[in-house]
Amino acid sequence: MSHSPQPDRVKYAFILPAFLLVLTITLFPLIYALVVSFQTIRIVPPIPPRFVGFDNYTEILGSARFWGSIQVTAVIVFISVALQYVLGFALALTLHHNVPGASLYRVSFLLPMFLAPVSVALIARMLFHPVLGPVNEFFTLFGLENLPFLTSPSFAIATLITVEVWQWTPFVVLLMLAGLQGLPSEVFEAARVDNISTWRRFRDLTFPMLLPLSVAVVFIRLIEGFKIIDTVFVLTGGGPGTSTETLTLFAYNEGFKKFNIGMTSALSFLFLIVVILFGTLYLAAAQRMIRRYQ
Repeated sequence: MSHSPQPDRVKYAFILPAFLLVLTITLFPLIYALVVSFQTIRIVPPIPPRFVGFDNYTEILGSARFWGSIQVTAVIVFISVALQYVLGFALALTLHHNVPGASLYRVSFLLPMFLAPVSVALIARMLFHPVLGPVNEFFTLFGLENLPFLTSPSFAIATLITVEVWQWTPFVVLLMLAGLQGLPSEVFEAARVDNISTWRRFRDLTFPMLLPLSVAVVFIRLIEGFKIIDTVFVLTGGGPGTSTETLTLFAYNEGFKKFNIGMTSALSFLFLIVVILFGTLYLAAAQRMIRRYQ
């Protein structure tokens, strides 16, 4: 009498092909890009591949443009994510207390998150146009001059931060509101009975209990923020000059404008190293903070 295969073997028989397929699709481009990063390859004009070792990495690390793009990316990401978290948490707290029209607010607050970043950037480009934009039109009503929202480095970065905050604060609102609704109500009822102030309830109960979720939300937004390219590409194109050029836009310009594939691959791996190092440091600091509040 034949015995049926063990359940574990059947399970692995179904999982293994899918796992191998995903592994192949993921690893092959990664390994190929790593090999290319040690070569000099240019599509236009076509140059045969030639092994150059770490020359691509050395050239990038010695480039002021590379370090400038890191600085621009860090400024946009850190400031925008900090504002997203503060505003998102505040809005989530407000909606959690069932203010009048809370259902309408919840829907309207989430709308920006569902828009494509390119369309948001196109709208922002019209709004902040230096001459014809309605924002400058509004300022002229008070006798102010047109502000160089997209032609001044500092104003351009501030505009990019504003657009990022407007579009991605709803993401923070959605997750923090879900976390607030999952907190045990008995703890807060006991705090109200003991006449503990609203600020102390937030400081001693709400914030510590939501700290693990806060760490995850901020981490997701930071990692996503480091990949910003579409908003910058449409809104400023990295200008004026290279004052708003992010790391991903720098890589795009090297790969699709200069067709320097070897340099682009090396730049992509340096970008990966930067994100991994930052993520490791962030998670280590977050774990210490969580342990301190526990």
